[in-house]
Amino acid sequence: MRSLLIIALGVAAVLWLLRYCPAVRRVPAMVGFSLVWLAVCAWNLSVGLSHGYALGEELLVHALLFGVPVALGWWRVRRGDAEA
Repeated sequence: MRSLLIIALGVAAVLWLLRYCPAVRRVPAMVGFSLVWLAVCAWNLSVGLSHGYALGEELLVHALLFGVPVALGWWRVRRGDAEA
């Protein structure tokens, strides 16, 4: 459940960012978002590892936690429909 909440938070953040970001600044905004979201996911990974989960278990989950919001954001930037 926590993973779904984190993915939803990332998706909401990237959609909000692209909605209110001017068109010329969407690529730099997505680069910045990707780096910040990577840091958030790395912190979340360290929390999971500190609670005893194995790295192998955590990597797949964190690939989704990072990948879904970032892929959605880049897909919308490439399509050019970030206004909707």
